Amino acid sequence: MLSKERKSKIVEDNRLTPEDTGSPEVQIALLSERINFLTNHLITHKKDHTSRVGLMKLVGQRKRLLAYLKSEDSSRYENLIQKLNLRK
Repeated sequence: MLSKERKSKIVEDNRLTPEDTGSPEVQIALLSERINFLTNHLITHKKDHTSRVGLMKLVGQRKRLLAYLKSEDSSRYENLIQKLNLRK
């Protein structure tokens, strides 16, 4: 999973203010990192259905956060999409 150093680096890269740890940008970035980890895990462990269910829950949660951010501030949404390379 995410090491403490990796998590703090992601928070530092995506926060809006120096004390920010819970903005939608930070939450989406952390979820994206976990999603990428689980995706790579499932490539090698194809029959791990429990992790697949967890992955689908994380994807749904990220989708809801992205929809919220888009409705609140579309410019922040666009910047985050570009930064995390989510849309192709």
